[in-house]
Amino acid sequence: MARITVEDCLKQVNNRFALIHLAAKRVRQLRKGAEALVPSKNRDVVVALREIAAGRVFPMTPEEVEALEQARQQALADELSQPVEETDPSEKETEEATQQELNPEGM
Repeated sequence: MARITVEDCLKQVNNRFALIHLAAKRVRQLRKGAEALVPSKNRDVVVALREIAAGRVFPMTPEEVEALEQARQQALADELSQPVEETDPSEKETEEATQQELNPEGM
């Protein structure tokens, strides 16, 4: 595999400072168990740089981070606000049949 260079990464990221921050953040993610986005048997730092150069990892502006967080919160709120059915329809039928067996007169 060819060597990764800073110049390859700078095609994706505006400056070296941003590149270092992005690579460091991605290395931390990889060390916590995140799956690599490019095949590589190198150290985490090299994998992170390869991912950046390949355009698989990119920086987000604060506005993009905020918009993503709001979308996540909205999705969670939508999920929590949907009614949850307490029993399965087949369970209701079973309950009704059991009641009829216990009270054959329909009481």
